[in-house]
Amino acid sequence: MMKKLKESGLSKEEIIQAYRHVLMGRRLDERLWQLTRIGKTSFNISGQGHEVGQVAMAMAFEHEKDYFLPYYRDMTPCLVWGMTPKDIMLGSLGKEDDPSSHGRQMPNHYGSKEHNIISHSSTVSTQYTVATGVAYGAQLAKKDYVTLTTTGEGSANQGEVQEAMNFAGVKKLPLIFVIENNGYAISVGRDEQYASEKLSDRGPAFGMTGIQVNGNDFVESYLAFKKVVEDARKGFGPALIEMMVTRLTSHSADDDHSVYRSKEDIENLKKNDGLLLFEKQLIDEGYLTREQMKEIDAELKKEINQATDEAEAMPDPKAEDILKAVYADK
Repeated sequence: MMKKLKESGLSKEEIIQAYRHVLMGRRLDERLWQLTRIGKTSFNISGQGHEVGQVAMAMAFEHEKDYFLPYYRDMTPCLVWGMTPKDIMLGSLGKEDDPSSHGRQMPNHYGSKEHNIISHSSTVSTQYTVATGVAYGAQLAKKDYVTLTTTGEGSANQGEVQEAMNFAGVKKLPLIFVIENNGYAISVGRDEQYASEKLSDRGPAFGMTGIQVNGNDFVESYLAFKKVVEDARKGFGPALIEMMVTRLTSHSADDDHSVYRSKEDIENLKKNDGLLLFEKQLIDEGYLTREQMKEIDAELKKEINQATDEAEAMPDPKAEDILKAVYADK
């Protein structure tokens, strides 16, 4: 049973805003997939099926001062943190005004200096060690910002992840580690990835709280993050949250999950689609009607269309600027 939305302590307006973020993430992701299929962009790694938990996670932080080091499926929480659909589209299309890298990095490497979002490298999970440094900086400077970093359950088995959590536990850093567990490391299922029952069990081994949450339950996820963020801000140290989510798509635009997922499995994915479950809950508990949801959907699609058109019209990076911002100027 999912927790009632009123248990979150959020207002009706905040709950509806959360839904708008979830739906925006889904519709924008769908547009990015379309653009890869018609050759306008080269690549996309989808977050479809993660959005409810991601929005709940992001809403527990103070975006004006806290830092976020995302991984490649985290487009939706980047939107909650302050990036816009146009920002995302500029990055996917590799345009000069892309805030993540000015068109010099692959899509899905989200970053925004304005919004305290630090882009990751293409080597998976290195954001964990960088996030540990960011959080250590808060401690050394005696500042009260909290750092959030995420990765997938396959990437969580990288050595950098263990090193980061070990250091953060020793120093009691204001840092929240997240594993978004969708059950597949590309084509490898969880039974071949790790032997423990829960990845959150690794938290106590490094001297921190470890919690597993249902990423399709908005309230359960939000309350879990709210508690660990408050504790981290008070100096109680880091936490590890394993968020159980569903990957509705192939690993990326270059993958075909029908090779390693059965037809029945793929058909059943929609039954565990967090967006549909969230919509049903919103209707059942009286927050929105189906007609109001259709109106919100139409508004968001219009915004995405505008963002797409504006981003496509922007200039590409200049070839002569390829080394700009790579090496320091003398």
